[in-house]
Amino acid sequence: MSHKLGKKILTAFTSVAVLLLASPLVFAAEAIPAGGESYIKVYFAMAAMIGAGLAIGLGAIGAGAGIGNAANGACQAVGRNPGVQGKIMMVMLVGMAMAESIAIYALVISLILLYANPYMRYFLG
Repeated sequence: MSHKLGKKILTAFTSVAVLLLASPLVFAAEAIPAGGESYIKVYFAMAAMIGAGLAIGLGAIGAGAGIGNAANGACQAVGRNPGVQGKIMMVMLVGMAMAESIAIYALVISLILLYANPYMRYFLG
């Protein structure tokens, strides 16, 4: 039973991975050159989209792990010493804000890669 479930999960993850990796080709279709022109625009657009996806994805994973770790530590500390809940809560919220700022920085980087890429002039002329 668990072997069949594992196969289904693996198939689902593989399908999602293929769709995510193939989607930049579809969204970069407007940059496909006509005739015998170079495909540099297409490759650049694909690389920017994949880079933006990786930036926000990894940034969100890191922020989620940091926030979860902060909440875990605060819950354990309050469980051990309920009298200092106010101080622990304040420190936990500051730590969570710091972890969330990483996700915001990742979002800014991904938006820069997509809409205001500083390397566009080098590749596209």
